[in-house]
Amino acid sequence: MLINSRAENNRHNLRIFAEIVLACAEIECYNSDMYIHELENWPHFLWDHENLSHLLIQLRHEQGRLIGGMKSIGFHMRDETVLQALTQDVVKSSEIEGEILDQSLVRSSVARHLGMDIAALDSSDRNIDGVVEMVLDATQKFDEPLTKERLLIWHASLFPLARSGFKKIKAGTWRTGPVQVVSGRMDRETVHFDAPAAERVDHEMTLFLDWLNNETSMDLVLKAAIAHLWFVTIHPFEDGNGRISRAIADLLLARSENSSCRFYSLSAQIQKERKTYYAILEQTQKESLDITSWIEWFFSCLRRAIKEALFTLDTILQKMHFWEHHTNLSVNERQRKMINNLLDGFEGKLTTSKWAKMTKCSQDTAYRDILDLVDRGILKKNAEGGRNTSYFLLMPEKLL
Repeated sequence: MLINSRAENNRHNLRIFAEIVLACAEIECYNSDMYIHELENWPHFLWDHENLSHLLIQLRHEQGRLIGGMKSIGFHMRDETVLQALTQDVVKSSEIEGEILDQSLVRSSVARHLGMDIAALDSSDRNIDGVVEMVLDATQKFDEPLTKERLLIWHASLFPLARSGFKKIKAGTWRTGPVQVVSGRMDRETVHFDAPAAERVDHEMTLFLDWLNNETSMDLVLKAAIAHLWFVTIHPFEDGNGRISRAIADLLLARSENSSCRFYSLSAQIQKERKTYYAILEQTQKESLDITSWIEWFFSCLRRAIKEALFTLDTILQKMHFWEHHTNLSVNERQRKMINNLLDGFEGKLTTSKWAKMTKCSQDTAYRDILDLVDRGILKKNAEGGRNTSYFLLMPEKLL
């Protein structure tokens, strides 16, 4: 998370904050004596409507493409895509904070909470179940108001044992002490951010929730960008604010699509760009109430997340159309596995040796499998021969 809580004389110094220092070398940070929550007109944010509107139009177009495309695939593939996106949201949002979760346990927990019937469900983990419950409450109940009580439940779910690592925290309640972002050695700490005083939190959150639930004229994708920044700047909890801020963004994005089906993971994209994410947050919190740069980055990051999902959708559609075209194709289990590997974006060149290794068969069996598919017009030999002989998948003409 960008902001980390601490008691008055006990700063909790996290390894992850070292990345902020490196990130600031890449993004020039504004040196100000005041944070945005200390400015006179806080929290009346400003932004460049004209320039951002062009980005928003492009973003909304690709968002619509993805939702429309997902409607064209079968229920099974759609459910699998949703399961994968939600799993990534939980895993990557925690990873941003330096917490590594077991992906198989997260996937099982998501499937179980959604009532999906998947084979060999792994055992439950209360800490993982809590994160999953928060993310699903945000995305599956996106049309319900976000209240103080709901946020307190989310926080309690994140910390079922009222502990963050080795530190005991107050779960399910606003913080009661000061918070800072710090990095560096204990004797040479650099302060990156001071959050509002604890006595301001309840009032600040009342303003925030009133805006979030009652502002209806603003585009919901824009609202998601502002809500993320606003919430994490208030930093109402002792810990877990980064994950909750991203859950709030996911709730608003689900509202923007009027759908509980998640086909992309914003948190997964943020995790890829974590250094920049921290730096742009710090920069924005030290500048003026003009938050154009933050919104621009948020839109761009979200667009990259959607583009990744569109690529996955294209792969799904190619696979679906390939097997529709070859409805009557009779292949053995090894052949079907390797064809699907090729459809999923097989890296490198397909050779007899790779076939044998991946399907756990002999070289002779692999060669017979390949030759059979070549004879039937499914595979074709590449131009180079000899020891470099390799093959590629022939796609139906309508897919080319």
